[in-house]
Amino acid sequence: MPKPKSIKPTPRPAAPVTFRAGCEREWVVASTEPDLAYTEQAFPECPLCPHRVEPEGTLPFCTLRPVGTAHPFAALAGLDWPE
Repeated sequence: MPKPKSIKPTPRPAAPVTFRAGCEREWVVASTEPDLAYTEQAFPECPLCPHRVEPEGTLPFCTLRPVGTAHPFAALAGLDWPE
């Protein structure tokens, strides 16, 4: 009896998305990713930018998020912390 063929889902094509950095610069990139890491740090203010992330053991980066999406911690702004 022949082995049944596996059915692989067809990946959806990457559409152009406008990503925005913390400094408000924008890039249009064809991507299906929810956010991207900008590692070039090519602008003069990048070393002092408050949105710069400096993880141990790898290059610093800035997170680029699609325009119009909320910051991932935006939901925490409404929390009522116990005293």
